[in-house]
Amino acid sequence: MRLDKLLAHSGLGTRKEVKKLMKTKIVKVNGEVVTDPKVHVEPDQDQVSVGGEPLDYQEFVYFMMNKPQGVISATEDLMHETVLDLLEMQDSLQEPHPVGRLDIDTEGLLILTNDGKLTHRLLSPKKHVDKLYYAKVEGVVTEADVDAFKEGVTLDDDYHTLPADLEIVSIDEERQLSEIRLTIREGKFHQVKRMMQSVGKEVVYLKRLSMGPLELDDKLELGTYRELTKEEIRQLKEA
Repeated sequence: MRLDKLLAHSGLGTRKEVKKLMKTKIVKVNGEVVTDPKVHVEPDQDQVSVGGEPLDYQEFVYFMMNKPQGVISATEDLMHETVLDLLEMQDSLQEPHPVGRLDIDTEGLLILTNDGKLTHRLLSPKKHVDKLYYAKVEGVVTEADVDAFKEGVTLDDDYHTLPADLEIVSIDEERQLSEIRLTIREGKFHQVKRMMQSVGKEVVYLKRLSMGPLELDDKLELGTYRELTKEEIRQLKEA
């Protein structure tokens, strides 16, 4: 990795600011002063220090976010606020991306990382990683719907989904409203909403509760996030 990129990703400023910093001769690699920003280093092998202090560099970052409504799961957008806009500046330096997408009006668990291998592992259709959602639905969800979901349902584009686990949490017959929990093992566009539409129901509120072994931290308020623990990262990599 180029030295200026390493320093920038470690929170020492923009590439331009880092280059100015290096001219002051306080950056050392393996004990030697380096002023050329183009010098390549191995973060895991070379000892980099700034002003005599060793550089603490993490190659990968892992965050859990409780995504709010009105924010899109993208790295940039000209029209809407993105989940990256919710990150502190130092946490966005290593260019994390959302793992999969939650619709703009969907809340809940979203993983952000710059670990491409983990992202691929969690999103690969071959892996069938469980994703658990809570939803409020217009209409009375029935045991017949539960049975239909066990076999998979056909969406509006004739795609037949994998089997899914539908749990009825509560029914309000007077208001014709249901609360459900749904576990799916794929991630088609608007899948939960379209699955409910296939049985004549309409999702009016949707929240993701878990992805693989990772459950949404109930202490996280909407729009906030935290770093994953080492144990959570290990579990995700084994999912």
